[in-house]
Amino acid sequence: MWFETLPRIGIMAVCLVIPCIATAHIHRFSNGDKEKRVAYYPYPWSLMQRDRWVSGVNRYYVSKGLENID
Repeated sequence: MWFETLPRIGIMAVCLVIPCIATAHIHRFSNGDKEKRVAYYPYPWSLMQRDRWVSGVNRYYVSKGLENID
């Protein structure tokens, strides 16, 4: 019957979800507990460049609070 395919569909869904979750965790680990940002348009790109300049270590994902900016 049709319900016999449900375990196979569940296994396939889990196999498709695992790489997405693993990629998110790898990016979070490698970027200092921040998610990776992608800038396809000029305005977000300029914000990333500003964050890189403000951080002081030439990385956009290292943030400083407003109280630490000179």
